[in-house]
Amino acid sequence: MPQGHHLLLLLLLLVTTLLMPQGHLLLHQDLHVPLLQHHPRHQHPSLLQLPHHHPGRASVPGPPPPPGGKGSNVPPPPPPSAGRGKASLGASSHGRGRSAGGSGNAPKKTSLKPLHWVKVTRAMQGSLWADSQKQENQSRAPEIDISELESLFSAASVSDGRGSIKAGGRGSHINKPEKVQLVDLRRAYNCEIMLTKIKIPLPDMIKAVLALDSSALDIDQVENLIKFCPTKEEMETLRNYTGEKEMLGKCERFFLELMKVPRVEAKLRVFAFRITFSSQVDDLRRNLNSINDATREVKESAKLRQIMQTILTLGNALNQGTARGSAVGFKLDSLLKLSDTRARNNKMTLMHYLCKLLAEKMPELLDFDKDLVHLEAASKIQLKTLAEEMQAVSKGLEKVEQELTTSVNDGAISAGFQKVLNSFLDTAESEVRSLISLYSEVGRNADSLSQYFGEDPARCPFEQVTQILVVFVKLFKKSREENERQADVEKKKLEKEAMKEKATTNFSAKKDGVDSDKAILGFQIQKDAP
Repeated sequence: MPQGHHLLLLLLLLVTTLLMPQGHLLLHQDLHVPLLQHHPRHQHPSLLQLPHHHPGRASVPGPPPPPGGKGSNVPPPPPPSAGRGKASLGASSHGRGRSAGGSGNAPKKTSLKPLHWVKVTRAMQGSLWADSQKQENQSRAPEIDISELESLFSAASVSDGRGSIKAGGRGSHINKPEKVQLVDLRRAYNCEIMLTKIKIPLPDMIKAVLALDSSALDIDQVENLIKFCPTKEEMETLRNYTGEKEMLGKCERFFLELMKVPRVEAKLRVFAFRITFSSQVDDLRRNLNSINDATREVKESAKLRQIMQTILTLGNALNQGTARGSAVGFKLDSLLKLSDTRARNNKMTLMHYLCKLLAEKMPELLDFDKDLVHLEAASKIQLKTLAEEMQAVSKGLEKVEQELTTSVNDGAISAGFQKVLNSFLDTAESEVRSLISLYSEVGRNADSLSQYFGEDPARCPFEQVTQILVVFVKLFKKSREENERQADVEKKKLEKEAMKEKATTNFSAKKDGVDSDKAILGFQIQKDAP
């Protein structure tokens, strides 16, 4: 062969060697032998040698196809054992072992969990890693079933729930589809907090609303549902949404459930009114009756009337000869001035004197406060507040009647709602009529109480009258108790002085007796003397 042909052949072989996959050398046309897999800069120069040319061959073969490549009749070499530990597939030293995972260039089918080891990149001479590279060494790792390995150590394991949570934690956030948010984030967040306090499913909650079932939902829950009823804008946004309902957030799904009920907010308000109706009516009736009772007790108390006459007499006595004298009566707030009028010694007030006078002359009047059992409770009631509560009950009943009339056109969904509401209205209407009648009576009685004391109801209304009377009762009882304590102190003082005087008298008597005895004894001695 001409010299030029030899040079061309060497050049082709050199190119073929450089294009070979890392870790292999062309030693024979049909045989690949694995070498140490490490960085090229660490490879020994003696291993990178060209194969000898055999002059007897007629032609030079082209570069072999990549191991495991398409159309290749040569099985791909096993992965190098160095740096892979037991990942070796147990191929024979002649490279005829069955490959389970393909070559290093083939893409992995399944992402496996990594083994976080420290890799050895250069086998130390005499180590087991160096020995494992020897072709004659038969201590190879057993063949590994890659499919089994993938099922056990897949990065996104299906069989192991814990593994899927830990390994797929970050990936799940990436792959998990985000919920569609159509409602303002803050409102949606508060809505979801509210829903956690309702322990029944949304469909059951809607049934409870339509059935006006207060055993399933209490007043606090119903009022919260009213707060989170969807607005017109939110309902329009949800109606225009054409995506999958499962992709919506919890608040949005809740709004959609409410939107299935016609005028859901109106029905929830009716529900709330029905829950609180009985307690509202009971409270109103109790307060109205308390006013009526207090008014009757004050006007019928003979003891209070006599005390008022006694105060009038005292006042006229004090004011005799002045413009304030000869009064036929006095303004009610004058009762509070009795404690401001002091005696000359500043130790007693006119209220103390009144109690002292009654205790001495008419003691049966001192407990007049026992006639006024409902006075203090009535003094805490504002007629204006009662009027507002009555108005709220009346308007609430009107709303109930309106919703009942409107719900006739709702169809089957409101059939149960209408039935329960009809039954409720039969009872509620009669109770409200009774309450309105009682309220009118209370208004007349409250005015009559002011007039009983000669006051104008517009200037001295019921609330002012009862509050003055309550203060007067307390001041009267306080002065009476102080008088009793003072009387006890004086009584003990008198008893002490009496005991002291008695002791002094006894001592004087004894002394006089001793002196008399001494005198008699002295006289006898003188008589007997010679």
